[in-house]
Amino acid sequence: EIKVKYFGSIAEETGKAEETIALHNGISEIQDFIAFIFKKYGLIDEGPIQVAINQVIQNKGRIQCGDEVAFLPPYAGG
Repeated sequence: EIKVKYFGSIAEETGKAEETIALHNGISEIQDFIAFIFKKYGLIDEGPIQVAINQVIQNKGRIQCGDEVAFLPPYAGG
């Protein structure tokens, strides 16, 4: 299972701050997992989201059971 956390506008769109998701067969790359979550919740890619795997920002790489994946909305301001 993967612990998934949502922040900001992404949490608003999903209606959740966090959840646990069973890692589906065939999903081992973070890009595939991002696509799965976007499809599951009908999210629209309105900007470059950031993804953290085990508290390290990275939008590429592998995920495995026990990982924590956080979806962070685009940052704005200065």
